[in-house]
Amino acid sequence: MYLLYSFLIALGLTLMLPRFMFDFLRNGKYSEGFTQKLGHLPLIRKNGNPVLWVHCVSVGETNAAVPLIRSILEKYPNFRLVVSTTTKTGQELAKKHFEKSADLVFYFPFDLKFAVRRALKSIRPNVILLMETEIWFNFIRESNKSGAGVFIVNGRLSERSFRRFLHIRKFTARVFHHLTLALMQSKKDEARIKQLGIRPAKVKVTGNIKFDQAADETDVKLTEAIRSQFDIRENDQLIIAASTHDPEEILILKAFRNLTANSGSERIRLMLVPRHPERFDRVVKLAEDLNIAVGRRSAVSKTDKTADVIVLDSVGELRSALPLAEIVFVGGSLIPHGGQNILEPAMAKKAIVTGFHTFNFEAAVKEFLRSDALIQLPDLGQEQLTGALTEAFSKLLKNKELREKMVENAYRVIADNRGATGTTIGFLEPYLSVQSCSLDSTQ
Repeated sequence: MYLLYSFLIALGLTLMLPRFMFDFLRNGKYSEGFTQKLGHLPLIRKNGNPVLWVHCVSVGETNAAVPLIRSILEKYPNFRLVVSTTTKTGQELAKKHFEKSADLVFYFPFDLKFAVRRALKSIRPNVILLMETEIWFNFIRESNKSGAGVFIVNGRLSERSFRRFLHIRKFTARVFHHLTLALMQSKKDEARIKQLGIRPAKVKVTGNIKFDQAADETDVKLTEAIRSQFDIRENDQLIIAASTHDPEEILILKAFRNLTANSGSERIRLMLVPRHPERFDRVVKLAEDLNIAVGRRSAVSKTDKTADVIVLDSVGELRSALPLAEIVFVGGSLIPHGGQNILEPAMAKKAIVTGFHTFNFEAAVKEFLRSDALIQLPDLGQEQLTGALTEAFSKLLKNKELREKMVENAYRVIADNRGATGTTIGFLEPYLSVQSCSLDSTQ
């Protein structure tokens, strides 16, 4: 089965080669770090220290990993840290977060045996933490064979992913044999991964470490920079549409146009934050085509202070922008993408609206709904969604008491679910301390 899997990965990459070449000529996201993805990495000189490899897919996982990594390095300062990501946005954010603490920030290798082995030979990790849903069959197997402890951390399995893996359950059971532990977010995630064949003793429930994130000094400084650039005042009613996907922006822009047509003297503004940087220009054009004045974070202009729509075309600044909003719409949810993280706007104490499709954050959304802490739109066709968005935004903007109650309820959910980072470290501690002590003794 491993042979067939490797063949399919290789075939897929071969078919993608023309795209990689075209993308390389345009300096695009797919070709960046291509040699690293083939496993070509600088040698990490351990000097008697253990190496911790943390893999994050993109921005959300990178942000979530910050409190965990800081806590580990505070307790075990002799660990050398390396961080990998899959996406370009994740890479840029990881370099910002771990500039001083990591020996290397790089792109995760393709899941081909030769690429994985080459990367492992350069890094020689002792402990590997795979954030959330990163289940790469060759990587897990080869890492375990190299002698590293391999852990899924903050793990989750959506119903969709679970159903796909069920078709190859016998194979996943073989792969999971090479995991040291799977630290899952919820009981439902625990049950799903057990059904995929992992030994029950290897599965623990920790909660979601994203509940433990907090703003830092850099976030506060960026908040004021964004406020100043666009002259966002206390009485402005700003709606942030966060981590949006096509075609969500056009639906939100039309809803915004409906709102402003009936806003009277109140100033309503919209900030669009597309999930993928390659769509920034397209989203700006959508606003311009609707004759809406638009400003960009990356291009300071005299008209920024009067722009009705702001496109936050920068990486890693969404969390800093959230305190400026009254309402946050969480994207990837009007389409069957599965939704994006609702916890950051909740921690920023903002009223939250999502679409129907939130299966990637199933447990958190259900908890928020039970607590009357967000508004979730029903499953509607695109022609009806603009009206539903308009109604939800209008309802919240006109009712400060409702907004405050939702914020209070959401923040209570956050407070009740904090502590997953400490629980996670508690399960990792026996393995971290063994590696730390064993290598210390050889120095």
